[in-house]
Amino acid sequence: MIRDRGKIKWTSMMLPEHVKMLREWEKEDTYEEQAALDEQQLEEMNMVMGEAMETGRTVTITHYGKHRYQLLIGTIHYYNEPGQKLHIVDRFQQTHIIGISHIADIRFTEE
Repeated sequence: MIRDRGKIKWTSMMLPEHVKMLREWEKEDTYEEQAALDEQQLEEMNMVMGEAMETGRTVTITHYGKHRYQLLIGTIHYYNEPGQKLHIVDRFQQTHIIGISHIADIRFTEE
């Protein structure tokens, strides 16, 4: 069995620019891509959004941001139609603004 130092062995022979590029490439390799939604999913999300705004129920929103999918739990406070953005207030009374095109899923939260 060969036992060597792996990457450590070669980094001393590499330029700092190359090491930086390799680290960025390794970080970019973990990024997730945003999936496209079909018409049925969009219609279902639209119905859940409308009902949540009317009744004030808590929703769980899965949205795409910073190259990853993130979860947000809160109530829909306002929908900005010209800007296509949703204003959500979470449990800590912080307002989050999410673009409609970044939303992957909206579901009612079971409390």
